[in-house]
Amino acid sequence: MKVLIAGAGRLGAQIAQVLAAARNDVTLVDIDDGRVTELEGRLSVRLLAGDACEPAVLERAGVLTADLVIVTTGSDEDNLVISLLAKRRFAVPRVAARVNDAENAWLFDRNWGVDTAVPAATPLISLIEEATGATDTVALLRLSKAGVDVIETAISARSRAVGRTLAEIALPEGTVIATVVRDGRPTVPAPGMRLRPGDELLVVSHAATEQEIHAAFQ
Repeated sequence: MKVLIAGAGRLGAQIAQVLAAARNDVTLVDIDDGRVTELEGRLSVRLLAGDACEPAVLERAGVLTADLVIVTTGSDEDNLVISLLAKRRFAVPRVAARVNDAENAWLFDRNWGVDTAVPAATPLISLIEEATGATDTVALLRLSKAGVDVIETAISARSRAVGRTLAEIALPEGTVIATVVRDGRPTVPAPGMRLRPGDELLVVSHAATEQEIHAAFQ
C-alpha cells in the first residue's frame, strides 16, 4: 500500500515507522525543514519538506498514486485543507485526518474529503487501524482479535522507570513488552535494556488494564 502522511510530528513519525515496518511504501511530508532534517536517517521512509496545503507539494509527494493519505498536523484548518485536496482534487481512495480540537470534529466528514476522523487522544494502534481500515496492518494489531490488548506507553524524564532495566520492571501477570521504540526506531526488548526518556513501549497483555501498564512505568 502506498501511504502519504502529512505532518511529521511525534504522531506522524510514529505512524510512518509502523506502516513502513509493515512493508508499506510511505512518504512523510512536513512544512518544517528542520524537522525533516532531524528525521533523516532515523525513519525508513521517504521524507519531503514542504507545505502539504499546496497541491504542487502533494504531487511531489506522490499523492496521484497514493492509496491512503493520513493527515496529522497540529492545525485542524490545515488538516481539512489537505484532506479536501487529497479527496476532491487528487481522488485519493482513503483519507484519514486527525482532529486536534474536539469542537471542530463536526467538520471532519465526507464534505471535507475525510473518510475517517480520528480524535487527538486516540491511541497510536487504534489510529492506524482506523486509518488503514485493516486490523492486520502489523502483526501486533492482529492480537486484538484474540482478546489481547496492545497498549502504548511513553517514558518521560519524570517516569520512575528511567534508568531501570526492563528486567527490573514488575509487570502484571500475562504481560510482555513487544517492542521499544527509541529515536524513532523499534528495537528488540532485551532484559538488560535500560529505559531512557523518550522511549516508547508497545506492551501486550491479555488481562492488564491500560492504567495498570502505565503505573508500572510511570
